[in-house]
Amino acid sequence: MKTENQFAVCIFADKDTLLTPRKIYEVLPDESALRSDYIRIKDDEGEDYLYPKKNFVFISVPREAANTILQIA
Repeated sequence: MKTENQFAVCIFADKDTLLTPRKIYEVLPDESALRSDYIRIKDDEGEDYLYPKKNFVFISVPREAANTILQIA
């Protein structure tokens, strides 16, 4: 069974990270990271990396919008 894609909006990014504030990012499943208050994100270079969960706000995205986001990412 395929899980729904999750997305989050970056609300804070250090100058040394590959993130853009106010940009929507795909959240990748990682239970271990969540237990440590981190989430796994595909960053601006398309690589997955752990970032503090507090730097993001999770959002609900309609399926059609999610498909579009994933195509342009």
